[in-house]
Amino acid sequence: MLHKKLKPFPKDFLWGASTSAYQVEGANLSHGKGPSVQDVKKVPEGTSDLTVCADFYHRYKEDIALMAEMGFKVYRFSISWSRILPQGTGEVNQEGIDFYNNVINECLKYNIIPLVTMFHFDMPQALEERGGWEKRESIDWFVNFAKVMYENFGDRVKYWLTINEQNVLILSGDIIGTTTLTGPEKYKSLYQQNHHMLVAQAKAMALCHEMVEGGKIGPAPNISLAYPASCKPEDQLAAQNLNAIRNWLYLDMAVYGEYNHLAWAFMEKRNATPHIEEGDMEILKNGHPDFIGFNYYSTATVAWCDENQGETFGHDQQKTRMEEGVYLGAANPNLPHTDFGWEIDPFGFRATIREMYSRYRLPMIVTENGLGAYDKLTEDGKVHDQYRIEYLRKHIEQIQLAITDGAEMMGYCPWSAIDLISTHEGMVKRYGFIYVDRDEFDLKTLDRYRKDSFYWYKKVIASNGEDLSD
Repeated sequence: MLHKKLKPFPKDFLWGASTSAYQVEGANLSHGKGPSVQDVKKVPEGTSDLTVCADFYHRYKEDIALMAEMGFKVYRFSISWSRILPQGTGEVNQEGIDFYNNVINECLKYNIIPLVTMFHFDMPQALEERGGWEKRESIDWFVNFAKVMYENFGDRVKYWLTINEQNVLILSGDIIGTTTLTGPEKYKSLYQQNHHMLVAQAKAMALCHEMVEGGKIGPAPNISLAYPASCKPEDQLAAQNLNAIRNWLYLDMAVYGEYNHLAWAFMEKRNATPHIEEGDMEILKNGHPDFIGFNYYSTATVAWCDENQGETFGHDQQKTRMEEGVYLGAANPNLPHTDFGWEIDPFGFRATIREMYSRYRLPMIVTENGLGAYDKLTEDGKVHDQYRIEYLRKHIEQIQLAITDGAEMMGYCPWSAIDLISTHEGMVKRYGFIYVDRDEFDLKTLDRYRKDSFYWYKKVIASNGEDLSD
């Protein structure tokens, strides 16, 4: 609907940005840290490994000071499981505890709220070798990790996120490098892993409420509304299928503790229904998230898919592939694209927020949203990223429209605070407000430079979203 007068952003709206441990920290096999699956995976040819990344491990004070200069109210970052527990369980690495204590304290020094993601694509390799998420024991491994974090950081960290983009781990694990499963048995394995993650998440949420005084916790899936490719009724069915499989399976379970019926029918179709032990459903119903964190980059578009139909669109983390007899990914001719081929859909951002709030009626915080681009540092140390400003402005405008629609939005943390290693496209794909002086393989100085978007976002935060002008 059109609004003649917009509601303002809430006075306590949490403006900030996000990073993840394995993409920004570096020091990936030092200071007591054990390897994660990210450290041992084969990186795409021509892209950097994770040895140094943006060297946040050694430069966190400088980086957090820059975030404070922008006026951040919140900083969303993840804790590396294998930096805290090098073997995934057992002995705690005190150096890891000390590092995250320092990061948290540095945030609090500037009155920046730490928003901690517990798991961001980086299962300890020692646990992966024991079967990873497919093993029932993974539930206990994760809950133990959560307990260690609550014990060490819960006195100061009051906002927590459980598992980053669990749906991407299940649907696109081959692209992000967290699974090499192929063939029909991959579905059975992946949805059993998914069930274990869901139970682990519910237990970690309940434990947070028990252990962390004033603690609030929620999931952090990647939510992208699916459009039908046409007004054909069968395309609408395809869109409902994808929305259930990609979105509502994860949020229905986090919020209501119930398997979405369409997603369950899909698992039955693929002979992939998980083994559910006695007591699991009770555990799942007792998670009770306080809010929903979600990542949004673009919407998806799908058509009806018959059996034996060939795949025509996909092969990227943000593109929709085919599930035979379920949906067929399609390009949306109404949307522009980034330099990396991702569709840009600010209106879909508002539509996604509206649909989520209609279904779940919980406060929401955007935990990722951003533009990956080939940023260039000029000779005088400038980065003119007007394209990023335009992208973010259009999405922030849609948040305010969604608020005016009645949705309860608590914050906005775009990706990313500083340049870091992109999941499968390396250092060349930059997202940050802060430029890091390094190339794919040449570490150069690693010095930090404020991009034009840095100054623009500083003004946005200072005005609480009222001033979005250049």
